[in-house]
Amino acid sequence: MADNGTQMNRRSFLGKSVATAAATLLPHTVLAGSRQVTPSKRINVGYVGLGTQGIRQLIPALQHEQLRITAVCDPNRQSADYVEWYPDELRGKVQEFLGDPSWGRGAGSCPCGRETGRELVDRHYGASPGGGCHTYADFREMLAKEQDLDAVYIMTPDHLHATIALAAMRAGKHVICHKPLGNVVREARLVADMARQTGLATHMFCAAGMESTPLLCEWIWNGAIGGVREVHNWSARPYWPQGMTSLPSETPQVPEGLDWDLWLGPIPHRPYHPAYTNAVFRGWYDFGTGALGDMGHYSFFQIFKILKLGAPQSVEASRSQFWEIDNLLWVRQRTDLAYPRASSIRWEFPARNDMPAVTLHWYDGGLRPPLISELEQDGEQMPEEGLLFVGDTGKILAEFSGREPRLIPKAAMARFQPPQQTLPRPVDALEQWVQACQGGSSSDASFEKVYPFSEAILIGNIALRIPGKLRWDAATTRFIDAPEADALMTRAYRKGWEL
Repeated sequence: MADNGTQMNRRSFLGKSVATAAATLLPHTVLAGSRQVTPSKRINVGYVGLGTQGIRQLIPALQHEQLRITAVCDPNRQSADYVEWYPDELRGKVQEFLGDPSWGRGAGSCPCGRETGRELVDRHYGASPGGGCHTYADFREMLAKEQDLDAVYIMTPDHLHATIALAAMRAGKHVICHKPLGNVVREARLVADMARQTGLATHMFCAAGMESTPLLCEWIWNGAIGGVREVHNWSARPYWPQGMTSLPSETPQVPEGLDWDLWLGPIPHRPYHPAYTNAVFRGWYDFGTGALGDMGHYSFFQIFKILKLGAPQSVEASRSQFWEIDNLLWVRQRTDLAYPRASSIRWEFPARNDMPAVTLHWYDGGLRPPLISELEQDGEQMPEEGLLFVGDTGKILAEFSGREPRLIPKAAMARFQPPQQTLPRPVDALEQWVQACQGGSSSDASFEKVYPFSEAILIGNIALRIPGKLRWDAATTRFIDAPEADALMTRAYRKGWEL
């Protein structure tokens, strides 16, 4: 299959919205009077973003009987220079999926990019002569040409999420997207509003579908530890560089097969450098959402649901600092470019019906709460990552995103009599979205439902850049008497990429 990455004049896209070209084209399986996909038909999916996370998520998407990946899109054709979490972890997953232990062997990391995506799709489905998966470098070209698409699956770096999600929904496509909804508050709000206005099936990957969520709801709602006054959540991230004080000065050549202009998307142009791409994009203000945005979505989904949280009243943050010697003087290093190496953030939430006011604390970069007496009593230390609910009559400690919850100390758990199960256990997150595409209930993590905690995370990232306590007015989506913080709720866009 010929690569469509360079066949279309990209400038033609910059002068007009994809919505104009595609809004009149509804997916071929759309029911009359609605945009639901008939259950008897497979959902045709355009898959955007084939880096390590994209390839990892492509496998279960291919295995789902109700989905059909018909096009893949990534500005990188193919390369083996992607940063991985563990040696050969992703390569091994692909080898197992294909039943081919020789796949991807050789120098470098697991091959990724749109050609890798095409290969996996065609090998799984079995490409027919002249058919097979279509490949694109530009998602806008994919939306304009692939008229039979029902949905778009977004697995790109953070800075492209809102841009692609909005274009897809304007074109009448259901959307599933990795977290976050956007890099800044305005982007997340636009995405959530568009989902509500169109009524399309949407889902954000954020640990929805976990058994522990309804379990903790039952425990806490039935008074297992009394009214919850504090929550502490801590992550060992970042594993990637943060705290950078300057942009890279080197200007290496753009790798063959990478369209750097498309990778930047809405971000004002800058020279290519590998310090921006792949897994390391997370640490930059322009491209990622830092440790909080990368991991907080997984845990905040549970916290907000369990405690029935809405918008916070205030947010305040502290961040790591470091000093360097310059001309025989100690100089504190400041950055307006990257998230800190470590931070702690605190949100204050008002009382909700029968639940008291609560303070939510976040820690990253190796920071964590002090050792609590209940763990000390049991001869334990604070875990490297965790989630702690502090109530009037007890404490619950869980894994970072809420798994394996237990009352502490051990004696309290031994005495505990769990309440009767009253809440349904969720189905798999991908399955929730598929059912929503077919006319079922919206997923637990639809864009509208996840917006409140997405907003809290994004204003937390703003607090990292503005000293002192910031008061938040959710009704107006503005900070109170803090124009410098309000200015960070949006960002500059390249001409032609404005939202």
